Amino acid sequence: MPTSDGAGWPGLTRPEHSQWYIERFRAMAAAGKDLAGEARLVDAMVDRGARILDAGCGPGRVGAELHARGHRVVGVDVDPLLIDAALQDHPGPRWLVADLATLDLEALGEGEPFDAAVLAGNVMPFLVRGTESAALRRVAAGVSPDGFVVVGYQAARLPLPVFDAAVAEAGLRVEHRFATWQLGAWHEDADFAVSVLRHA
Repeated sequence: MPTSDGAGWPGLTRPEHSQWYIERFRAMAAAGKDLAGEARLVDAMVDRGARILDAGCGPGRVGAELHARGHRVVGVDVDPLLIDAALQDHPGPRWLVADLATLDLEALGEGEPFDAAVLAGNVMPFLVRGTESAALRRVAAGVSPDGFVVVGYQAARLPLPVFDAAVAEAGLRVEHRFATWQLGAWHEDADFAVSVLRHA
């Protein structure tokens, strides 16, 4: 999600929007809504105690669930308000402020390779257009050669040809694509796309 100065993100840059987003997911969690779909998929794809990067983590719901399932999680987001919320609501993972398009994990003290990275919650469409490949490249650079990056977003928000071109430019390939985080079969009319990416 965006910072107040909009670094790396188009629109939706007001602090009040960040606070609205935080409270929205707090309310959903309090109401017992199922917010763990993305984490369930990633959890099923990795070994116990995996090291996972939650890229564009927002207030931490996905990374927190993965941490609760026994994984070692690092979450990064460009918005310090969202990172503050993650620190308050979900102690355990390491939460860091960083822009995915310029992400330097080693400089942040995270040089150990990750087994997987997840970009959930429409992270890709919120990037400044033209920075998609840079963000994917930076994220993938932190993932081990036999690891994966899984990305899910509403297809209408970022055309799939644009996304797929960014994937290729980042030195990645699409291994699988689904229509839901529950592995619904992909079809061209799907309004959501979940893509499992591997190093090319």
